[in-house]
Amino acid sequence: MTQTQPDEAARITDVYLLFAHEPYFPSGGAQEINTTVVAADSLLHPQVQQPDGTRIHYRLTQGRQPGEIIPLATLSHELGGGADWPTVGDWEKVTTDLVQLVHAGECDALSLGLPEIARALVCTGPHSHVRAFDATADDFLTYGPKERAAVLIEIDTFLSCLIAEQEFWPGDGLLPPLNQSS
Repeated sequence: MTQTQPDEAARITDVYLLFAHEPYFPSGGAQEINTTVVAADSLLHPQVQQPDGTRIHYRLTQGRQPGEIIPLATLSHELGGGADWPTVGDWEKVTTDLVQLVHAGECDALSLGLPEIARALVCTGPHSHVRAFDATADDFLTYGPKERAAVLIEIDTFLSCLIAEQEFWPGDGLLPPLNQSS
């Protein structure tokens, strides 16, 4: 009887992509939307530039924890600080396509209006720091991995409440994911 070896980099389907984008105001909304969370499988949508979306999906779902929210900046960090993005895909085009899917109601999403520092933290790598001038203290404040983790925990708490009601719908007609041997 043949035994299969567990693969450390097994694909996890219950993963979410968090990315920042050009801010917009939803119709009738007063709060700016500047970041979005989608199910990783939304990258497999045929209206997302392919094969880029499929390749990013593969990177996003390898070796993750179920329910994990992965900022796009974390993928950039993992891809040599972004130097290896050309071998994976055009993340800018893919995230633009994802925003269009969200606007068209072609997939579920958590649209957020993150404050400036929180947005900056999710746009930097997991070990980076953000400095901001605090006029009241007449000094610079530094925010780092601890504050970034707190932002992700807050987003996860909100997302968990939403998906407890109903799983995120990634869209219809999804393409098959890349195989591990691909």
